[in-house]
Amino acid sequence: MKIFFSAGEASGDLHGASLARKIKNFSPSTELLGFGGDEMQAAGIRLVRNYRDYNIMGVAEVLKNLRRILKLLDDLTEIIREEKIDLLVLIDYPDFNWRLAKRVKKFGVKILSYIPPSAWAWRKGRAKDCAKIADEFIAIFPFELPVYEQAGAKISFLGNPLVDTVKANLSEDEARKFFGVEDFEHVILLLPGSRRQEIKLLLPEMLKAAEVLSAKIPTRFFLPVADGVDESEIKRQIDAAKVEVTLSKKNRYELMKISDAAMATSGTVVLEAALLNLPCVVLYKMARLNYFIGKLLVNIENFSLPNILAGKKIQPELLQDEVQPKKIVEEILKLYRGESHREKVLSELKSACEKLGKPGAAERVAKKILEVAEGR
Repeated sequence: MKIFFSAGEASGDLHGASLARKIKNFSPSTELLGFGGDEMQAAGIRLVRNYRDYNIMGVAEVLKNLRRILKLLDDLTEIIREEKIDLLVLIDYPDFNWRLAKRVKKFGVKILSYIPPSAWAWRKGRAKDCAKIADEFIAIFPFELPVYEQAGAKISFLGNPLVDTVKANLSEDEARKFFGVEDFEHVILLLPGSRRQEIKLLLPEMLKAAEVLSAKIPTRFFLPVADGVDESEIKRQIDAAKVEVTLSKKNRYELMKISDAAMATSGTVVLEAALLNLPCVVLYKMARLNYFIGKLLVNIENFSLPNILAGKKIQPELLQDEVQPKKIVEEILKLYRGESHREKVLSELKSACEKLGKPGAAERVAKKILEVAEGR
């Protein structure tokens, strides 16, 4: 039996690697091929193309490299046909992956979508289009199910992989010692995201808020830097700020564990923080034209994942023009250790995170992939 994984970015590469290891445990004879990265290759997947050779972002870059992308689609389609693949597993990366799925569906390959397009938030019509192509869907959030079920898709929620992977390896005492933080010191994290545009729009407001906070309460400020992020813009802004901020590349989860709260760009990092009992003031800001278009397309009450899971606003969200130092400071002050409001937020974050399911998601997803591949 042969299974092909398609993952076009770093997060998908990690998911693919985790699933590959579980599949190999359950069915050592199953042959795994894929379009992904070094993690998938290390996990036993025979890599036919590496996504790093096609790591393209932005409309202009896509147009410039369109011929290469189309050639990649042609190559993968032909490889899947020649290898007589039993199941194609799409891991996120929708713009590319669904084009590939549509092509290989024509010659009888079964399709499974892991982390399907976010039709629950916008372009709900995509769910119907995808349901016509994929044989099975596996969501990583329970709130994704209704829109796909209404579209006639066979979809299941088997838990979220972050429940297993978001773990601090050091105790709180060990983490404080590692970062040189005394027991009595307060710590606030700055999490401006990894994209250049996010850093440009949000970090200045975070740094201004940090300046105000440092004058009110003795506080240490840290900024974890993700792999692959260009530090030059971050360092330029920090050097120009009137507050000391420590950059860190190690033990991000340990840093979350010892922090009082975080100013965070909306995204997966906010959910990671919630799993580690770290409350956030969640920020989201984009270019005005993009925001105007987004408002027309997206119709959701909350935009941060813990709030969406809870079905209500359990931690503050500041959107677009609301992203101001004064408002950030007002909300962060309520989340310092010792504040009663912080304890209430933490209790509700815990309840929201329980909706992500129990540990062992990768194992359950791997079993489902094998079932679909075998036609069970």
